[in-house]
Amino acid sequence: MENKIKRSWQPKKTPIQKEILVGITGFFAISYIIIVNPIILTDAGIPANLSVFATIFSSFIGSLIMGIWADAPIIITPGMGVNAFFTYTLVVGMDLTWEQAVAISIISSFLYMVIAFTPISEYLAQKIPQNLKIGITAGIGMFLVVLGLEKAGIVKSGGSRSLLAMGNLLAPEVILSLLGIMLTLILFLRRVPGDFIIGIIVISILGNIIGVKGSNVPNIRLTEISKYSEIVAQGDFSQLFTLKFLIAIFSMTMILVFESMGILEGLLPVKSQFKKAFQASSIAAFLSGFLGTSPTVAAAESASGIQSGGRRGVMAITSGVLFLAAIFLIPLLSFIPESAIAPVIIITGAIMMQQLRFVKFADFSEWFPTFLILVLIPLTSSISTGLAFGFIVYPICKLVVGNYKDVSKVMYVLSFLFLIQLICESIIGQ
Repeated sequence: MENKIKRSWQPKKTPIQKEILVGITGFFAISYIIIVNPIILTDAGIPANLSVFATIFSSFIGSLIMGIWADAPIIITPGMGVNAFFTYTLVVGMDLTWEQAVAISIISSFLYMVIAFTPISEYLAQKIPQNLKIGITAGIGMFLVVLGLEKAGIVKSGGSRSLLAMGNLLAPEVILSLLGIMLTLILFLRRVPGDFIIGIIVISILGNIIGVKGSNVPNIRLTEISKYSEIVAQGDFSQLFTLKFLIAIFSMTMILVFESMGILEGLLPVKSQFKKAFQASSIAAFLSGFLGTSPTVAAAESASGIQSGGRRGVMAITSGVLFLAAIFLIPLLSFIPESAIAPVIIITGAIMMQQLRFVKFADFSEWFPTFLILVLIPLTSSISTGLAFGFIVYPICKLVVGNYKDVSKVMYVLSFLFLIQLICESIIGQ
């Protein structure tokens, strides 16, 4: 097992057939975004029957750019967390229109591109301490584990008593999820080719036999694509130089740059792919605003394909093509229950968390900032928030123990910028 984990993160070429297979796995792991993103954007005022097309097109184009430009196994979709910031902070909280929120997204993404296409991006990535990078990987893994457990029904909201509580283990969907975890785990441990996709197919078949299917699939008619132009290129820049707009642009830029950097640092199996992958992600984010949706980011669920052996852009291209095909196949998503997807997400998260074995636990000034990233990413459902607290506390810990020389000037600047980000988000969120 240990040898497999080590090997899975080493750069190596894989057959194109395998890359296509893991691309299918990755698509199924993130396909819920086709349904969830429009539901969230509806609260911002963007019609769900139109934002579904924006979600699909931005995912298709973004994944193609990632696969062709960066040759990296990273799927691009509208980001969970980023879409919540777009809807509930910018539109609901700040009382902006969705068109103004789109304008903020476009400007922030442009600034993201400027950073991505200059030496600034690689310089920032090089100056981030190794333990914080490990914390980012493990934190994303923990986030996936919690997401998977919720999809499986094994845990649920604890209401007023606790954050989470045990789900009903006798519910058919939970039993199916537990069976899926065991089946997928056995296939993974036995190193069966296509382990994750086999698990998804088998559990989907069983789920349909016993009546457990997907839910909340939007009722979409292809004829409505003729109205799609109503949300294309609708950014409203009229309030560009107001303080509220500028604060929002700063916050979203920080989220896009450092959430993307964190995900790519945590997921990319070939670290030399970072620069172009970061650039591809920035281009996709910029285009997404014109397409009528919240900014795209690298999907953390890409890890499911990477852990199955994805190493090259064919994986991303495959997932992108499947997103486009989903326009015609959205009704079929109702046959894939969350119980089939949850095991893949849980096991993938657990694999990523194994990186914690490289953390310097004996040095608490290293461990505590890493720990904050690890726990706050899943607890806040925000990668950028976890990064902010970890990056702010790291130089403080080093100053306290007298190891201030171990902290680069860049880290002090990043710490200050993250502090400003948290303050700005608190102000605009009121």
